[in-house]
Amino acid sequence: MRDNKIKIALLGATGSIGTQALDIISEHNDLFEVVLLSAHHNKELLHEQCLRFNPKFAVLTGPQFQQQKPSIGNPSITTTYYAQEDLLSLIVDPDVDLVLNSLVGFAGFHPTYTALKNNKKVALANKESLVVGGAIIKEVLSQTSGTLVPIDSEHSAMLQSLVGEDKDCIEEIIITASGGPFRNLSLEEMAHVTIEQALNHPNWSMGAKITIDSATMMNKGLEIIEAHWLFDIPIQKITPIVHPESIIHSMVTYIDGSTKAQLGPPDMKVPILYALSYPNRLDLHSSRMDWGKMHNLHFEPVDPKRFPCIQLAIDSVSLHVGGPAILNAANEIAVAHFLEGKIKYIDIPKIIEKSLNQISFNQSLDVESLMALDAETRDYARTICQHGSI
Repeated sequence: MRDNKIKIALLGATGSIGTQALDIISEHNDLFEVVLLSAHHNKELLHEQCLRFNPKFAVLTGPQFQQQKPSIGNPSITTTYYAQEDLLSLIVDPDVDLVLNSLVGFAGFHPTYTALKNNKKVALANKESLVVGGAIIKEVLSQTSGTLVPIDSEHSAMLQSLVGEDKDCIEEIIITASGGPFRNLSLEEMAHVTIEQALNHPNWSMGAKITIDSATMMNKGLEIIEAHWLFDIPIQKITPIVHPESIIHSMVTYIDGSTKAQLGPPDMKVPILYALSYPNRLDLHSSRMDWGKMHNLHFEPVDPKRFPCIQLAIDSVSLHVGGPAILNAANEIAVAHFLEGKIKYIDIPKIIEKSLNQISFNQSLDVESLMALDAETRDYARTICQHGSI
């Protein structure tokens, strides 16, 4: 007989979101059970996690493991798989109730799509799923009983501020941004930003790719597109604002002038747990705001000259239905080349803009055309990066 625990497939278990999610699951092991853990490269940590949680399945998708096929966890309990196709098959297993998708980049789209198509609940930390394929995901949600709950702190804050409200009463969604490490740099100083500087975020501890996205503020552009699809809100009603303290995670202003906000220390465990337990709340041993102390909260507009990626993201939505997919693919290639020291920090938005201007898309968006557009964009962006024609 099946128990009443929520059975979780955790994709990207060895990353920042994944490790924090496992801490939460451990704290509430009477409510949650891990049935699948996946990783791409970090075999050692995945092995430790599987020994600790004894999932039914482990998936290690890095190409270097296709021939080696290392055993992960206790082989008498955990069966290990090595292909992306296996991952897609396993997340629709009847034992899986909820898929927590914390994969990085476009790789996260297919698992989100597959899980929702098979009526699963998805706790989404992979913003690219909605950025590249928002129209596809929206259609799937209309046709199945799958549900989607965001994990990003900003979108979790929006969701919490929208509970009990009529969507037609929304006047504006305000999405907050820390401004990253470069909000006070001059344009001249930005031309000389190093990899080490870009990876040094003042408030959050994240993986390399998302940390660079935070520095360029592309992450905020992607989050605006994500919010547009997640809450079915016109993109013109979503406004980014710099809030260096990262205490207010987002706000919603209503037609009567009232604004609701969700506040708290910068701690990702709060939105992770909320996504796992939604629409309920569970206790959590996390940091709290001390409201007996003086707190200064600052807000300032986004400088489009310092952070052109935000406007590129907004413009990509009105360009054509494939615009956001081009934006995302070009950004992923540009960030990877910057982290390898092959291009400058200020070249990232240039590569994205050139890709948006050069690549056309005049067909309907489905999974096949999306995959083709993504591949075409990556090839084009790589060529720009490698030949120095920026």
